Order: sequence, then structure tokens, then C-alpha cells
Amino acid sequence: MKSKKLIDYKIFVPALLIIIAISIPFALYEEESLALLNSIFAYIVEVFSWGYLWYGIILVGAGLYLSFSKYGQVVLGDPNEKPEFSFFEYASILIAMGLGSTVMRTGMLQWTSVANDPPIGVEPGSAEALLWGNAYSMFLWGFQVFAIFVMAAPAMGYILHVKKRPLMRISEACRVIFGDRFTDGWGGKALDILFLISILAGAAVTLGLGTPIITHNLSNLLGIEVNFGMTIIVTVIWVLLFSISAYLGIDKGIKRLSTLNMYLAGLFALFILVAGPGVFILSYFTDTVSFLLSNYVTISLNTESVHQGQTTHMQSNTVFWFAYSATWAMLHSVFAAKISKGRTIKEMILTYLLAPTLLSWVATGVLGGLGVHRYLTEDASILQFVQEEARMAAIPEILSTLPFGAVSIVIFMIVALIFLTTTLDSTTYTVAAYTSTRDMSKHEPSKTLRVVISAVITVVALVLMRIGGLAPLEVVSGLMGLPIIFIQFLLIYAAKRMMDEDQAWKYNIRKKE
Repeated sequence: MKSKKLIDYKIFVPALLIIIAISIPFALYEEESLALLNSIFAYIVEVFSWGYLWYGIILVGAGLYLSFSKYGQVVLGDPNEKPEFSFFEYASILIAMGLGSTVMRTGMLQWTSVANDPPIGVEPGSAEALLWGNAYSMFLWGFQVFAIFVMAAPAMGYILHVKKRPLMRISEACRVIFGDRFTDGWGGKALDILFLISILAGAAVTLGLGTPIITHNLSNLLGIEVNFGMTIIVTVIWVLLFSISAYLGIDKGIKRLSTLNMYLAGLFALFILVAGPGVFILSYFTDTVSFLLSNYVTISLNTESVHQGQTTHMQSNTVFWFAYSATWAMLHSVFAAKISKGRTIKEMILTYLLAPTLLSWVATGVLGGLGVHRYLTEDASILQFVQEEARMAAIPEILSTLPFGAVSIVIFMIVALIFLTTTLDSTTYTVAAYTSTRDMSKHEPSKTLRVVISAVITVVALVLMRIGGLAPLEVVSGLMGLPIIFIQFLLIYAAKRMMDEDQAWKYNIRKKE
């Protein structure tokens, strides 16, 4: 009986069953499913592109408003207590959670998509296309995406650390808007189930898309072909790592891995600069930042409306990226809220807006700069290679051109593996905390429950990888961003309303010495 009290089956089981119900038919009829889903997504791009672009801008504005208004000084917790983590530890955890392995997957090669399909009027593969490519790669890891990730966190942090509510759930944060009857009834359950569906789907997709980063590098290193057996072995090792980290918890597991990886990633970037084309990378990084800042508003609000029927990669991918990021928004916000005890609203929002953005720009500058340099000087077929072959296979080809190429590949795999681990152990921890029946304002989620969640995510991902259902589920994850966007704005309003009712900006602030 004790184990049954660890998890709220009323929200976890329906979410899992819905994921299975969605995944299996899409996997069995992948070609038809992708055609249907892509047609739906194409319609959304055509009709609602402007909405997604303004959505990102509005959230940045809301973040700046909450940070620099009277609400920014509100402390999430007892104003007399020190924050749970040092600033470096706190920023490292948010960076690892916010970027994860995806920046390793996109940083070196994202520019190729834009270089092959640049903005209208720019010649593919030209010098201008290369600048657009890396600038756009930086833009994808910019202020809008991290605003999407963090802007539900003030409400979640307030109910957990100030209100001391036992359940760390969206429904609890919305209680101030909808009242007790809705929150404690099926309305609240529906909100919580929606959260879990988006997170379980997103976690399975992340696991499925992240594994090739390791397998293709391993294949190049060992001279063997990528097969499902290798995928299983890599996935099992990876699952063991993030299960152990999640089991140990935030302080002993996630925090230590996150801070360790900051040092490893920094050393790897320094190695690329010293052993590789450092002068070119620094020059290209400078040009890219200049180009990005000069064109930031254009990229942020470009719908290509006057180019009838001509949608480029940048325009369609930006909509998908914002939609896909929205599915992860609740997870990032819930986790950010959990680790922000003792931080002010301003510290939480600005750290999430700035720290991951700056690190991702550096990572994209170094990795993307290396890829562009190799394209210009050694292998002019990179653009063709990523079109015709598995995209991830291009990464070890580029890394192998460095001195000690095999060592470079190994280090890259280690950094990517740790980033993947910190992303998924944060996910596992958050899902366990979200579904737990324990008082989350006082306790950690059950260690047993964290391991069970890890196993569920792994099984779903492996089954989908085996039967080919990841591609449809990835599009589904993007489509699920629509209802999440509505919930985000509800939670921003809920945070403001709770702080106004409590006059938290008067009574829950740090006292000036």
C-alpha cells in the first residue's frame, strides 16, 4: 500500500495511456501520419506564424516587466534564508536544463539548413548565407526561447516556496483564478494530465533524437555501422547515468553533473580554439554576433508575407521551434521553480534569460565556426553531406579533422552524454515531483518513483525508435504547444494576482541592511 501512495495514478496513468494511444498508430502508419501532421503544421505556419512570433516577443516583455517592476524583488521563500545554491551552481543547473544535448546536436550543423535554404534573395552556400546560418542558430537559443521556458516559473515558485502548497502542479497555481471546485475536480486533473503528456512525449523524443549524437560518433571511432543493437547499448548506459543522477537528487546528482559539465565544455571549447582554427572561429563569431544583432528584429518578426508561396527554412522552423519549446515550457518552469528557493523573481527570470543565452551563443560560435571553416577550406561537400546522409554522421567527420581527432570525438561524446543526462534526470526528477503525493514544499520526490519514471521514458523511446514513430511524435510535440501557450499566460496572470493579494512586494522581500 505504501508504494501506491507515492504517485498520483489519476494523472500519471491517463497521460501514459494517451501517449501510447497516440504513438502506436502513428508509428505503424508513419508515412501517412507524417503527411497528415505536416499538412496540419504547414497550415499553422501559413495562418498563425505571426502569432508565434509575437508570442515570443510578448513573453520577453512580460519577463522584463516582472523583473524590473515591484514584483522583481519578491523572494521565493523566506526572505531571511540564503538561496539553496550558489549563483554559479544555480546558473549551471539552469544552463544544463535549458540547453541540454540539443545545442551539441545543432551547434555544429544548424547553419547548414539555412545555408542550403537561406532567406529569399540570398544565394545558397554564399558568404551571406553562411552568416545567416550561424546567426540564426544563435537566434534559436536566444531570449525568446528562454522566456518561453521560464515565464510560468514565478507562479510555480510562489505556490511552492511562499504559499507552501503540498502539490507542485499547474492546477495548484491556477487555483487563484479558477477556485477550489475547478482545481480539485476534473478541470485541475485535465491541466495536470496535459502537462504530463507534453513532458513524456518530449522526453521520449529527446532520448530518441539525442542517442544518434553518441552512436554516430561511436560508429566513426570504432569503424562499425550504426544499428539498433548499438542504440540499445548506448541508451541503456545513458539511462543508468540519468537514473543514478535522478536517484541522488538535485544536490548530489544534478548539481554536480551540471557544474562538472560547465568545466568540461569550457575546456573542450578552449581545445578547439587552440588546436583548431582559433583565429577564424573568433573572427567568424564576431561577424556572426554583429550580423545577428543587426538583424535580430528581422528574424524575430519575419513572416515573409510578400513572398507568396515561398516559405524558407528560417520562417517555418522558427514557428516549429517556438511551438516545440512551448511543450517543454512547463517542465523548465516547474524545475526552475523547484531550485529557486531563496531567489528573487528578478534573479530567477534574468538568470534564465541571460546565462543559457550567452553560453549557447559561445557554443554555437565555436562549434558552428569549426564546421564553417571546414566547409570553406577542407570539405566543400558538407552541405551536400547533411542533405543526403544522416545529419549526425557529419559531426565526427568534422571533429576528426582536429589534431587528436579520436580524442576530440571522445570528449565531444562525454560532454554530449552529460548534457543529455542532466536534461533527462531533470525531466525525471520533475515528473516524479509533479506526480508525487508527498508534500513537495517539504520533501523530495521518492527515489523509487524517479527510477520508475526513468524506466517508463526509456521504454517508450526505445519502442518508438524501433518501430519508427519518433518523427510523428516530434511533430505532435510541436502541435501540443498551442494549449500550453494558453496555460502559460494563465500562470503569468496567476503569479501577479497571488503577489497582489498577499502584497508580497511589501512583505516578502529582503530587508535592506
